[in-house]
Amino acid sequence: MAREIVLDTETTGFDPRTGDRLVELACLEIEDFVPTGRSFHVYIDPCRDMPAEAEKVHGLSSAFLRGKPKFEEPEVADAFLEFVGEARLIAHNAGFDRGFLNWELANCNRVEIPEHRWIDTLALAKQRFPGMHNSLDALCKRFKISLSEREKHGALIDAKLLAAVYLELKGGRERSLALGGGALGEAAAITARAAYGARSRPLAPRSTEAEREVHAAFIRETVKSEDLWSRFGL
Repeated sequence: MAREIVLDTETTGFDPRTGDRLVELACLEIEDFVPTGRSFHVYIDPCRDMPAEAEKVHGLSSAFLRGKPKFEEPEVADAFLEFVGEARLIAHNAGFDRGFLNWELANCNRVEIPEHRWIDTLALAKQRFPGMHNSLDALCKRFKISLSEREKHGALIDAKLLAAVYLELKGGRERSLALGGGALGEAAAITARAAYGARSRPLAPRSTEAEREVHAAFIRETVKSEDLWSRFGL
């Protein structure tokens, strides 16, 4: 069973090497492309001011974040690493999230997550839709995934949207109906069989015997031709 973690972050800016920090981290667990309902979400005190431009994007102010746990505290760094385990991480423009997370992990003497464990949905989207806009918003609109719950960017809501986008990029909702596609696929297949059953061959006639007699008389007396359908009991 393939376990993967869909991940999103919010930050104070674009580059941890110039002093920017993580302020929100959200992870959603999926197994065989099906969300399990398990998640990890935390707000983080960056121990610095929040630039106005960043606050406009995610709405997280310095006042709100003050007193939240710092990244190096066990309830953030250790809890995150425990939740992730050895699973692969899925992120949109993964290099950005990887750069911030690994900087924060290294800064508190935790093990960094190597590049080979990351799946970049932006790269997947560019392969599928070359030359098109492939932002998370653009992909949600393309796949008809509702953005109604999102007023500003937030790690948790964006992780939920990204999980839906990732499912579409890896084969769409049809995957959940495929035979052998995990518990959801098996359940869907069982439900389909129970609802419809095997189709009989040939199909039973839908006309009544009286209707067939009237039709046969019409063919004989009006059309004056052979009643071909009577050969098949129709």
